[in-house]
Amino acid sequence: MWGAAMKPDQASLKQKAAYAALDFIKMGHIIGLGSGSTVNYFVEALLSIKHKIEGVVAASLQTEKYLKQAGIPVLDLNSVGKLSLYIDGTDEVNAELQLIKGRGGALTREKIIAAASQYFVCIADESKFVSLLGQTALSVEVIPMARSYVAREIVKLGGFPIYREKFVTDNGNVILDTQGWDLTDPVRLERLLNNIPGIICNGLFAQRPADKLLLATEERGIQVLER
Repeated sequence: MWGAAMKPDQASLKQKAAYAALDFIKMGHIIGLGSGSTVNYFVEALLSIKHKIEGVVAASLQTEKYLKQAGIPVLDLNSVGKLSLYIDGTDEVNAELQLIKGRGGALTREKIIAAASQYFVCIADESKFVSLLGQTALSVEVIPMARSYVAREIVKLGGFPIYREKFVTDNGNVILDTQGWDLTDPVRLERLLNNIPGIICNGLFAQRPADKLLLATEERGIQVLER
């Protein structure tokens, strides 16, 4: 398996969630695929049925690399139009299937591909399920010249921004990891952040939540939650 090391039990749950997502792949599909450790397991799983799909639109250069190593066609979003299905992991997910993503820095491309897809299946292990979003930092992708200005605007909204040093996104931008938010209304916060000049994207997937969550748990196996 490609990706960072993790606890054996957590790795097993991620793998189970990833393999469960294969049931949603149909002949002739062009799918969108996110990034992260759970998605890496899905690439591994996809090897067994890669003959069924026409190709994959990848949300990060790292995912694209893994797909090419696996011999799975990588397509450009501009050439395919609407995608049948988007599959991705998450940093956090709540009961409404609203998400926080972006720890890996691919949030902008992930959000674009999710928006361009008819159906969004999120795959996660039980550690990612929360009653209230905001247990981890909310990542914000920012144009480099606007970093200080955006940070000040975030403070005005009640957030606490931390510059992710020595990190550049696939789009050539920087990341502010923000904390301290009141996330009882994630849609409102997502819109407020979208309105700050210089912000390319934020890691809240509240306006476009997942349609289905495949949640791998120790006790109950795969739980399927629908919006």
